Amino acid sequence: MNRWAPVWSPWERPMDWKTEYRPLAIITAIFLVFFFLPAGTARFDTAVLEALHLAKWYAREHVLLCLIPAFFIAGAIAVFVSQASVIRYLGPKANRLLAYGVASVSGTLLAVCSCTVLPLFAGIYRMGAGLGPATAFLYSGPAINVLAIILTARVLGLEMGVARAVGAVTFSVVIGLLMHLIFRKEEESRAEAAMALPEEDPVRPLWQNAVFFALLVAILVFANWGKPAVQTGAWAAIYSAKWAITAAAAAALAVVMVLWMNVEAWKLALAAVAVTVTALLVPHEPLAPFTVGVIGLSVITGTRTDEAGSWFESSWSFAKQILPLLLMGVLVAGLLLGRPGHEGLIPSEWVSKAVGGNSLQANLFASVVGAFMYFATLTEVPILQGLLGSGMGKGPALALLLAGPALSLPNMLVIRSIMGTRKTVVFVTLVIVMATIAGMIYGALG
Repeated sequence: MNRWAPVWSPWERPMDWKTEYRPLAIITAIFLVFFFLPAGTARFDTAVLEALHLAKWYAREHVLLCLIPAFFIAGAIAVFVSQASVIRYLGPKANRLLAYGVASVSGTLLAVCSCTVLPLFAGIYRMGAGLGPATAFLYSGPAINVLAIILTARVLGLEMGVARAVGAVTFSVVIGLLMHLIFRKEEESRAEAAMALPEEDPVRPLWQNAVFFALLVAILVFANWGKPAVQTGAWAAIYSAKWAITAAAAAALAVVMVLWMNVEAWKLALAAVAVTVTALLVPHEPLAPFTVGVIGLSVITGTRTDEAGSWFESSWSFAKQILPLLLMGVLVAGLLLGRPGHEGLIPSEWVSKAVGGNSLQANLFASVVGAFMYFATLTEVPILQGLLGSGMGKGPALALLLAGPALSLPNMLVIRSIMGTRKTVVFVTLVIVMATIAGMIYGALG
């Protein structure tokens, strides 16, 4: 120790600015944001209200009906599906034809948006699915929605519907393969770690797990079944019976939990009574009994210490990670772009003017806007119908259809928390570039 070194009292010690510049920069930035905040101007105040309206609508229409069932499905994947099975069929060394084939058409069964697919993606990716099949599923889940493709063909024309279907299936496979190739070294290390895992004995037969997951997916799909444009035919018949079908699937799920998970029947019966009473008290508000059912399922599984308790614990861990990021992203997206039919900070006329014709700039702009804007399931079709009427080119329209439903700003924030910044940037870039190229080709052919 240097006995000649100066001894500083706490108030005389010089400040080490090398460690203090970051807090200073953050404080300065926050101060400048609030100092120059354009509060009181019509556009800014409207944009803030639009952000709150979008967040309110998202909470009412998507959190309970879409995300909560998706969280329970993701939690079930983590608990009831063996890791060895996921690795065998979707892992880095799985049969590529099977893995990418299943991932690329998964969206035909799930009528989900870019946010609802996230818990399901997180579930299979963390269980050992290869990056390629997992990202193929991440894209295909919201992009290859059979209802959305049918609506696209009916409203925007058969040609656009076919182009969207072919493009979405092709995109999911190509994007998955490119993600695997770009990050193949990391995938090889994941594959080696996966091969070292011991084989697990299944808790129950495969067919029982299949029935269990089919009921969970049925609840997710039919609770969110959209109202068709035409009030006749099979789609309209299913829509009119959607809550009856959802209730039947929930009742069957309760029976499965009693028979195969040893959950007390009286607890599930009590929850069923509460749901029925709520439905009778508010017959025109189906969200109320659905919410009571979710609360009942959460309480019953959350108070157990067996596999049903592990199911709730895993589902809750996904909710804690994903939901705050989604809501924050929805607020920012609403602030910038507003709700469909309403404006945020970015004027809608800028968007309309920028997507006319079939230039590289128009297709790229449509892809970028589509990637960052939040589209609920099926809403992209009427939005595009209005943009096409305002002069949007056919190429940029397809580019937006291929980039929009699969991505959004909330979606990107969550993907980053699951697979890191580099993989997220590459995934988003691939979607935007491929959508742009597809739009230019389609516009040139048209």
